Amino acid sequence: MPTLLPLLLACALAPMQDAEPAAPAFPEVHDLDVAARVLGLAFEERELAQMRKAVTERLDELERLRAFPVAWDTPMALGFAPLLPGMEARVGVLDAGPLVLPEATRPVDLEQLAFADVSTLAALVKSRQVSCVELTELFLGRLERLDAKLNSVVTLLPERALATARARDAELERGVWRGPLHGIPYGAKDLLSAKGAPTTWGAKPYEHQGLDADASAIAKLEDAGAVLVAKLSLGALAMGDEWFRGRTNNPWNPERGSSGSSAGPAAATAAGLVPFAIGSETLGSIVSPSMRCGNTSLRPTFGRVARGGAMPLSWSMDKLGPMGRSATDLALVFDALHGADGVDLDAVTRPFALTAPVDVAGWRVGFVADLRESNASYAATLTELERLGVELVPVEVPRYPVWDMMIVLMAEAAASFDELTRDGRDDLLVQQGDEAWPN
Repeated sequence: MPTLLPLLLACALAPMQDAEPAAPAFPEVHDLDVAARVLGLAFEERELAQMRKAVTERLDELERLRAFPVAWDTPMALGFAPLLPGMEARVGVLDAGPLVLPEATRPVDLEQLAFADVSTLAALVKSRQVSCVELTELFLGRLERLDAKLNSVVTLLPERALATARARDAELERGVWRGPLHGIPYGAKDLLSAKGAPTTWGAKPYEHQGLDADASAIAKLEDAGAVLVAKLSLGALAMGDEWFRGRTNNPWNPERGSSGSSAGPAAATAAGLVPFAIGSETLGSIVSPSMRCGNTSLRPTFGRVARGGAMPLSWSMDKLGPMGRSATDLALVFDALHGADGVDLDAVTRPFALTAPVDVAGWRVGFVADLRESNASYAATLTELERLGVELVPVEVPRYPVWDMMIVLMAEAAASFDELTRDGRDDLLVQQGDEAWPN
């Protein structure tokens, strides 16, 4: 059943007079049928009945949002630029130091490198103690052996990965080292296109979709020397952890899902099947699975990472970011990933510096006091900051009707998948409940 109708009906049925509108009535199935036909859509009676509650909720949200007037000259969020008139982007106050890799020695059993950080792997590759092919074979093997319990792999890419790894080894023989990602395997959420592989978006209607070009993020990582070994799962059309082959599981408790929608990148990275992965977030899709699986991940500011070749869910909200096991790993990946690509018009190039370790004693860091009382992991983070000498400053976050603003997401998602709605293929999506994309 369609994603499109609830928003369109909300707009079509909303009051259009200047006077204070009355609370919207719960629409009857007949009302929805008439409105749908005006919009050129047709639905079965069971579908109309299912959407009654959602349409009413959208109408309620519109009424609450109208309590916050928006001036006519308010700029759109697209083309994001967090600079006031007259301001110029700064180059950053932290100086980039020389890249220092740790001392590392090849283990007797390469399986001991499954949970090694990127810096350690980079040191072993650069010193040629471990070849790029060996590292690629290690993680391809782990993906093939262990993913049966996780269900995080959509497409394994052994031919592409080994060809890339051999090319990176050949470069090392010529004295060419591309940087800390040279020869490092990784996985990509399967809403990013990649040459030679289907790009399924986690959804049955697109199971065999071929987008035979590398997304901008994958191309940038390729230029940095990284080796793509697998396309990893996402909840269908970037919702949750249920996709067309079932649920992606939490590696620490396979009885639970890994959350989503960056379900595969979170689970595979946490389980040591890849050193890092690229995920995406529209509304919690990096943060939520990272909390569930125990990843250290980065949800960048909108526009910081170019989205060329990525499935559009919400043009004004979608973001790409690295998912890993340490902040240092994320910095190394983000250094290769960020910046404009000439395709995503919202992407910008801004300075970023890899820095040496910094003494944070005396820094002032704002925190939300309410969360310290209610969230144990948040409280533990604050305690660690205090131990490092940080001064914690309580701040109060304005309580806007954030959830009501999600009508923006629903509208853009409906527009993005309008064709799927109109031709009825949304019936093929695995989730068909009241809170799922079809409704």
